[in-house]
Amino acid sequence: MEIREITDPEEKSRICGRILHALPLWFGIEQSIAEYVEEVRSLPFYTAWEDGRPAGFLAVKPQTEAAAEVCVMGILEEYHRCGFGRALIARAEEFCRATGRSFLTVKTLDSSAEYEPYARTRAFYRSMGFAPLEVFPTYWDVQNPCLLMAKRL
Repeated sequence: MEIREITDPEEKSRICGRILHALPLWFGIEQSIAEYVEEVRSLPFYTAWEDGRPAGFLAVKPQTEAAAEVCVMGILEEYHRCGFGRALIARAEEFCRATGRSFLTVKTLDSSAEYEPYARTRAFYRSMGFAPLEVFPTYWDVQNPCLLMAKRL
């Protein structure tokens, strides 16, 4: 595995779209995918490469002088539990430290939605040191309550 920063907006969008479309259990709403594909163009963007192709990516969104957010992250399912997510989070943490930020946050589906794929997602973030901070029941919509998690660096 190799982690690379991608700076070309077109390449960011292409990688993001390809990987999110390959993850329908997590990213099944086409409008959301289209929004991410556009948003990542202007964000710091890191990819995990395996066998000459992107296996995963993470886009970091600076929020304030103290915090940045994991805006969107996707790892092809065959690479889950292989260290790709950990390596990408580590790279996001490096970005935070290099830019003077002391918090990394992420928004994910809250457990009240009772959806197993996101139970794994929340477990991953907890294993990386993220703590649940607040639930926003209607941030996305009532069927998709948002859990804000944060990690102090």
